[in-house]
Amino acid sequence: MKVGMIGLGRMGEGMSRRLIAAGHEVHGFRNNVQKAEAQYEAGYISGYTTSIQSLVQVVNGKGPGVYMMVVPAETVEDTLNELLQFCVEGDIIIDHGNSNFKDSRRRAERLSKLGIQYLDCGTSGGVYGLERGYCLMVGGTDTAVSACRPIFDALSPGIDAAPRTDDRSYVSPAEHGWLRCGGPGAGHFVKMVHNGVEYGIMQAYAEGFNILHEANAGSKYVKAGDAEVAPMDNPADYQYDIDVAEVAECWRRGSVVGSWLLDLTADVLRSDRELSKFDGGVSDSGEGRWTVHAAVDLGVPAPVISSALWARFESRRLGAFTAKVLNGMRAMFGGHDVR
Repeated sequence: MKVGMIGLGRMGEGMSRRLIAAGHEVHGFRNNVQKAEAQYEAGYISGYTTSIQSLVQVVNGKGPGVYMMVVPAETVEDTLNELLQFCVEGDIIIDHGNSNFKDSRRRAERLSKLGIQYLDCGTSGGVYGLERGYCLMVGGTDTAVSACRPIFDALSPGIDAAPRTDDRSYVSPAEHGWLRCGGPGAGHFVKMVHNGVEYGIMQAYAEGFNILHEANAGSKYVKAGDAEVAPMDNPADYQYDIDVAEVAECWRRGSVVGSWLLDLTADVLRSDRELSKFDGGVSDSGEGRWTVHAAVDLGVPAPVISSALWARFESRRLGAFTAKVLNGMRAMFGGHDVR
């Protein structure tokens, strides 16, 4: 297939390389001519243009084309509006970003009136997707998804990426690592929840490793008689100088908590046991918030995902004023010596 790729950063480039390796033709749009030329010379793209209009002319040379947008969620609308100036009836546009599923539903409805199909494709795999493949969660019509199946087959990890759950003769797309989750918006809805789950898993790992990191606090404990801090019952219980990096390595092998995220954690701990290059402030890109919003709308309890989101807020000191109010109340009603 001939595909137009808008967004040739690390993830877009990796996707292009997998498509080319599978025999597809990928023409990219990039403003930076020097970087685009380097990608072309390396064989990472089949060709490139520096304007959306030129890209459409190349891709739609013999009829409707397929366009993949691998751009940040906040730029999807502007990118789409520019692309629509030149697209024709029958074109298919795939949004591989982390757009809000409600926006994806709205965009699909808008484009359907123009005779253009819009697929929302939640894409997991990051910069490792080139080697491992990408997990794809797709929303849109059966017709458009079927037309793009060669693309999804090329991008996904393939059936050998994990042991089969059962030995049924039929192999579903999900066993290859991609799935049509439903109509417009369904792909980004599933990816949203996927990222919410990711928040919870990552937070659990982080809290566990922090407990291990502080397990030697008893050896440094000095009972100062400070009424403001509850004393440690028995400091001798917490005098373990645990090598957190080695624990991560151990857990990677045979443990029920083993995972790719743990592999990455072990790697970063091995290179910097105190993680000194990080300041501890953790961003949230939106999917965690949207997952919590959906849980509230649906009346579904999600305490782990919610707590993981609150922890990210706190990591950025967004709760600092809360603590000051608490200190103010304690200082007033009890005369406490507060910080």
